[in-house]
Amino acid sequence: MRAVDLIEKKKRGKHLTEDELVFLLQGYLDGSIPDYQMSAFCMAVCFTGMDEKELYHFTTIMRDSGDRIKITQGDTNSKDYRFIIDKHSTGGVGDKTSIALVPLLSALGLGVVKLTGKGLGHTGGTVDKFESLPGFVFPHKKDKLNAMFSTTGVAMTSYSDTIVPLDKKLYGLRDVTATVQSLPLIASSIMSKKLAVESDAILLDIKVGNGAFLTTLKEAQELTRIMLALGSQAKRRVLAVLTDMNQPLGTHVGNSLEFAEAVSFLKGEASSDFDELVRTLASYALQLSDSSLSSHDATHAVERALSSGRALNALKILVSAMGADPIFIDTPNLLAKAKYTHDVIHDTGGYVRAINSHAIGTAAMTLGAGRAHKNATIDYSAGIVLHKKVGQYCKANTPYATIHTNDKHAISHAQVLIQDSYDFVNQKVSPPPVILETLSNELANELANELAK
Repeated sequence: MRAVDLIEKKKRGKHLTEDELVFLLQGYLDGSIPDYQMSAFCMAVCFTGMDEKELYHFTTIMRDSGDRIKITQGDTNSKDYRFIIDKHSTGGVGDKTSIALVPLLSALGLGVVKLTGKGLGHTGGTVDKFESLPGFVFPHKKDKLNAMFSTTGVAMTSYSDTIVPLDKKLYGLRDVTATVQSLPLIASSIMSKKLAVESDAILLDIKVGNGAFLTTLKEAQELTRIMLALGSQAKRRVLAVLTDMNQPLGTHVGNSLEFAEAVSFLKGEASSDFDELVRTLASYALQLSDSSLSSHDATHAVERALSSGRALNALKILVSAMGADPIFIDTPNLLAKAKYTHDVIHDTGGYVRAINSHAIGTAAMTLGAGRAHKNATIDYSAGIVLHKKVGQYCKANTPYATIHTNDKHAISHAQVLIQDSYDFVNQKVSPPPVILETLSNELANELANELAK
C-alpha cells in the first residue's frame, strides 16, 4: 500500500476502505507519511468529499489516536447516576454559554463532561474565560477528573496532546494549506473529540453568521447533517441547535467581562438572547436525558434551578473545586479590571439594524482580549461592553459600546472597528431570533417528535 495511490484514489472521488485510512492516518501520525502527501490528500477531500461510512472510519481512527475520557459512576439505575451531557459550541463572539450552562445542568442533576479550548483570532475560548478567575486550573489526570465529577457533577478539561493528537497535527497542517474549509474534515475534527468523551448524549451549538466560521444557514445545516450522521453511526444521541451569530451573543465580549455576564444570568439578570439560549439548551439537555419529559416541564425545571439559587451555588462549588475563590461569584466586581475605558458614542441616534460580529471580535482581540496567534498572551480584563443590540434604539450623543483595555494605544483602532461594525437606521427594527433551527439524529427521535409539536 502506498500513500500516493490512496491520494490518487481520493482525487478521483473513490471510497477508501478502513484499512487504507488506517494506513494513511497512522502513517501521518508516526511520521512515515510526510506533510506534503497528507496535504495533497486533504485537498483531494476538499474537492471530492467523503461518503458517510468512509468519514465515520476516518473520524474513529482520529478518536482512537489518543486517550479517551470516561467517568466512573455507579449503575445507570442508581439514584446517584448522572446522565452525562457533552456540550460543544463551534465558537463565536461573546459566547460565554458554557460558564452559565454547565453549573445549570449540574443543578438539574445532569452530569457534564467536556473538552474545552482556548480562544484564537476573533472568537473567545471557554478555557480563557474560566481562567480569568485567579487560581482556576483545569485538571488533566483521570483521577482528578473523576474526583471533580464526584464533587460537582462536572468534569471539564482543556485540550491536551494526549487527546486526539492526530486531529491536532492534522488541523495544524490544514491551517497552512487552505484545507480548513472542508465540511467532512470540519465534522471529523469536531466529532472525533466529542466521541473521545464517553457521554450519554452530545449537545451541539452550531453558530451561524458573520461572527462564526459558518456564515450561511445552508452551510451550517449541511455540517450539522454530517455530524448527526457520525453520531448515529457511533450510537450516540446528538441534538444540534443552530444559533445566530450575526451579532455578538449577550452584551459583554472579553474574558472576565463575559464571566461576569454569565454570573449575572445565574443571578437572574442577563440580555434576552443569552438568557434564551442558555435556558433552551438546558431544557433540551433535560429532554435528552428523559424522553418522556415535556418541553413545558423541562422549562419549569430550568426555571426552578435558577430561581432557587441552585445553579448559582453549583457554579460556586465548581469554581472552588478548580482552585478559585467563590468570592468572585458573589462579587464579580473583584475580577480584573482594565486601566482604561472609553465610550463609543453615536452622534445622531437611531435603531441598530446590524452588528458585524467579526469586527467586534477583531476589536476585542486588538484590545488584548484575544490571540492573533496561538502562542500570544491575553489580557483577561480587556474587551467591549455593548449597550445596544440589533433592534434597540440609541439616543443621540449617548454611548452604544464601551471599550475596556490596558493598552491605551489600541483604543483608536478598536473604536474604528466598532463604529464600522454598527449599522444604524431611522426605522424601527425587529431583533433577530437567537435559535434558528433544531436538528436531531435518529437516536433522538422521541425528542425530535416532541420538538415538532
